[in-house]
Amino acid sequence: MKYNYLIFTIMAITLLSCGKRVEWVSTTENEPWVAVDGLKTTAADVADVQIDAEAKLQTIEGFGGCFNELGWTSLSLLSDTDRENIINDLFSPGIGANFTICRMPVGANDFSRDWYSYDETEGDFDLKDFRIDNDKETLIPFIHAAQKQNPNLKIWASPWSPPTWMKWNKHYACATTRPAIPEKFRNNLPTDKQGKEGTNMFIQEDAYFKTYANYFSKFVEAYANENIKIAAIMPQNEFNSCQIFPSCTWTAAGLATFIGQYLGPAMEAQNIELMFGTMERPTEALVDTILNDPLAGKYIKGVGFQWAGKGAIAGIHKRYPNLRLYQSEQECGDGKNDWKYCNYAWTLMKHYLSSGASAYMYWNISLEEGGFSRWGWQQNSLVTVDTATKTFKYNHEYYLLKHVSHYVQPGAQLLKTEGKFENLLAFVNPDKSIVVVMQNDSLEEKQVTVKVGDQTIKPLLKPSSFNTFVIR
Repeated sequence: MKYNYLIFTIMAITLLSCGKRVEWVSTTENEPWVAVDGLKTTAADVADVQIDAEAKLQTIEGFGGCFNELGWTSLSLLSDTDRENIINDLFSPGIGANFTICRMPVGANDFSRDWYSYDETEGDFDLKDFRIDNDKETLIPFIHAAQKQNPNLKIWASPWSPPTWMKWNKHYACATTRPAIPEKFRNNLPTDKQGKEGTNMFIQEDAYFKTYANYFSKFVEAYANENIKIAAIMPQNEFNSCQIFPSCTWTAAGLATFIGQYLGPAMEAQNIELMFGTMERPTEALVDTILNDPLAGKYIKGVGFQWAGKGAIAGIHKRYPNLRLYQSEQECGDGKNDWKYCNYAWTLMKHYLSSGASAYMYWNISLEEGGFSRWGWQQNSLVTVDTATKTFKYNHEYYLLKHVSHYVQPGAQLLKTEGKFENLLAFVNPDKSIVVVMQNDSLEEKQVTVKVGDQTIKPLLKPSSFNTFVIR
């Protein structure tokens, strides 16, 4: 017996000293997505950070981007092979970025080819002229290409503006383009037709409310006829923001009326989840207005936050811990797609996920070089297409997002971490694998000791790098 016990002890010590192989991928500014071999777990040690695999926080639905018209037109400049490879890298499960949830506009947004809605016929309360023909040229083939790689892709939608005749100013925009802006970027909105934050640009009358709710229903039905299921709706993108591109300001009270009496019942009848948003202000009271409204509140299944809305998400999560929260749009950069902004994007990702977000959406999937919108705003994208050479490149933020989205499976849970090293996120997948994403933001190598349960990893992180570790 003593001999057998000794053999068992020796074997246990040997296995413990060998450790488990840890998958490690590293990205620096000049060397993206490099597999690093040789890292193994060791016995528990004094650590810079401790991860408790049992201290589970919110469940993660997934990661994705937005299906914008200019995303598809830019990808359409490429060869069929290049375009299909990009779509495969973005959407195929387990291949690349592994996108599982994406956003789309209802009608035109700021990265559409130009303004359009599905019915621009003045006074068409029966929506006899409702058409999605424009989308059949861009958004629908874009989504179909993604669905070919991931048939289970979840899609939610929101409008940037209702049809112009449903707004008091009869225009898609809210603010007038400055005279200094080149003609091709102007919106030609008269200055006396401008709106402002804290007001309702949508006409607050029963006939308009009914028709607009029916407009959403027809959108859902039309897309279903194209074999695209819309899983959820948010009633208005950035309802506080008066913009030179498609936009529409609402008060929270105005949205509460629309949701509670019109849109909520319409979406419930179609079994479509209704979420509030998108919230681009750090004002929790705006969310409270909807959630605590006796009619509107019962229909709301979650809230989407973006831009300055990041200042409200943690408080809402604390007070409504069971409410689903999305980061609905990552801040968009300036079209330079540089490493500095990639580092900033990581701080956004950490903030939203640490504050309760269950899904994280990038904004522009693909743009032509320069990243210009129809209204002259330059923005970043995961992919940049060179119009002269008909070639493409993946930008830094593609690899950053992939560091999380490639490994973190739908149904994963964020894990609580403790210790002096805080520049990380940790998750446990449904298959019990542990995913740790870390940044070394210094210009020197840094060794970090990470303890997970009774095991430890001690990676030496490259200067200014992102790193993902998977312990299976």
